[in-house]
Amino acid sequence: MHIVLVNPEIPQNTGNIARTCALTRSVLHLIKPLGFSIEDRYLKRAGLDYWDKVEVKVWDSFGEVAQNYRNSNIYLATTKAQTSYWEVDYQLDDMLVFGCETRGLPQEILERYPQQQIRIPIVDIGRSLNLSNSVAIIVYEVLRQHKFPNLK
Repeated sequence: MHIVLVNPEIPQNTGNIARTCALTRSVLHLIKPLGFSIEDRYLKRAGLDYWDKVEVKVWDSFGEVAQNYRNSNIYLATTKAQTSYWEVDYQLDDMLVFGCETRGLPQEILERYPQQQIRIPIVDIGRSLNLSNSVAIIVYEVLRQHKFPNLK
């Protein structure tokens, strides 16, 4: 599975997501610009001692990732979607794409994939869940659908 973070801003979120990726054998893709340095101490601390157990790829643009993984399904997590995340039949090599904490995904990416947008339902008192929580919810739905392969 591939977790794609487009312009993440908060190092602690990315560190938590890296830990989730390590423990689920997912690849973490980071799309520049990043709101922090890869060497950030908060990023490292949030990821604890899992950094050597996760494959991290840093890209200059989302287009680069899409081109390199054109045979994978792409799903965009956005509050603007009509389809709930559990309504999709996922494959284990799918790309799950998440936007930055303050702005979500750029409009041009949303427009490029109008039929591949998914959402996590929430009550109407806030904008969205925390990014690392959102990643974990959807990653574990994908794994649940496949009966948690290779996990104990």
